[in-house]
Amino acid sequence: MPVISAAQVRAARGLLDWSMVDLAKAARVSVSTVKRFEDGRLAPVSDETVASMQDAFETEGVRFLSDDGSGPGLRYRSR
Repeated sequence: MPVISAAQVRAARGLLDWSMVDLAKAARVSVSTVKRFEDGRLAPVSDETVASMQDAFETEGVRFLSDDGSGPGLRYRSR
């Protein structure tokens, strides 16, 4: 799985109109973990946790695009 950024997670939440609580429930992590990841200034979260968040988004049709030289991005296909 590609590494995803905090900005991509915030953007993906926006695409789905998800709150941090919605993401936490879908990824089965705590809200404080989502906040810590998105903030990026506190202790990092585990790769497993990031993968859980990514899986939750991908289940809903969000695809994370790696940096192709113009920056990382998202693609969304509604289910």
